[in-house]
Amino acid sequence: MNGFLNFMKSKAVIGGLTMILFYQVAFIAIFMSGYSAIPKNIDELKVAIVNEDTQAGKEIAANLQKELPFRVTTGASLEQAREELNDRDVHMVIHIPANFTEKLSQQNQKAPIDFMINQSNPATVTSTMQSVVTQITGSLNQQFAVQSAQGILQNLNMPEEQAKQLAAEIPTKLAPSTININKVPAGMHNQMAPFFLAMVSYVGAMIFSMMVTGATRAYTPILGRAKAFWYAQGVNALVAFFSPLIGLTIYFLIQGGYEASVFLQVWLVHALELFAAIEFMSIFCYLLKDAAIFANLTLMLFQTISSGAVMTQDMMPALFRWISHISIMYYTVQTDFSLLFGGGKIGENLLGLAGMAIASLVVGQLAYLFVSPGFKKKALTDAS
Repeated sequence: MNGFLNFMKSKAVIGGLTMILFYQVAFIAIFMSGYSAIPKNIDELKVAIVNEDTQAGKEIAANLQKELPFRVTTGASLEQAREELNDRDVHMVIHIPANFTEKLSQQNQKAPIDFMINQSNPATVTSTMQSVVTQITGSLNQQFAVQSAQGILQNLNMPEEQAKQLAAEIPTKLAPSTININKVPAGMHNQMAPFFLAMVSYVGAMIFSMMVTGATRAYTPILGRAKAFWYAQGVNALVAFFSPLIGLTIYFLIQGGYEASVFLQVWLVHALELFAAIEFMSIFCYLLKDAAIFANLTLMLFQTISSGAVMTQDMMPALFRWISHISIMYYTVQTDFSLLFGGGKIGENLLGLAGMAIASLVVGQLAYLFVSPGFKKKALTDAS
């Protein structure tokens, strides 16, 4: 019995139990608070209405602006709205063409209205917008037709009888068109691919950073402070460059349909992500040593929500939205969406990812110098 109690009190068992308890608390607390934004913050999504019709379309646009449960913008040209949609700054564009009233007032004609959706977005966004298209179409075909159409047509100086007849036909007069840009191949595995690819690199980096920082500390007395650190950076760069090839090759072979240039671009993005993640988590490994797992695991859980793979930045709770601006996974996931399926802001997201890599390298060097064996103030000069 004493042997069992001594075994239970061992450092390894206590450490393992601590991790089990910590992981439960961190995982549940972070995920419950983060994912509470769905569907609560759905109203933070953005819809742009582009109305080119100065008669009936004007009133429809005004009614939609009041009734849609989103952040609605107007005034942009169709070209500007499409660009914002491609950049994921808006999540749907409703376009009322200039000939809407003309088609609406003619018998045997259908009035066109376009709904543009960028599928290169989290599944939450695309599914929400697709359901909204159905709701808007139904609302326009039923409520607006019955309540407002006759009055609008009469205001256009149309005879009352003709207005009544056309108003009765309106439930079949609308010709909605859903235009999907940046289409994602069928399958949830494709919609979530940017997250899966980013996550696997980040988890690998978390484990590798603990090992390489341990090796750096061990070799510091042998190689010297500067050489040990910069040798480690060389290893980090080599590992980051070649390691993503395995996972990416598996994904591209299973999915197929991509050009070699896309594979090359995604590979380089994940090489940069892996390097940035190793450098970022090495900071805590230098400062906290064995306890770094608590900080790195917590930050990883925050980044899984802040990555923008399940909800957009606009929908995120304030803390997670702030974290997304310094999240390695966020910049990686957004870049992958654009490279794999289409979309803008590739340069902006790559700049954010590169900035995180450089900042982490600099802060990591300072952390290493301050906590490595035999540190002295002059070490900063010696290592430069």
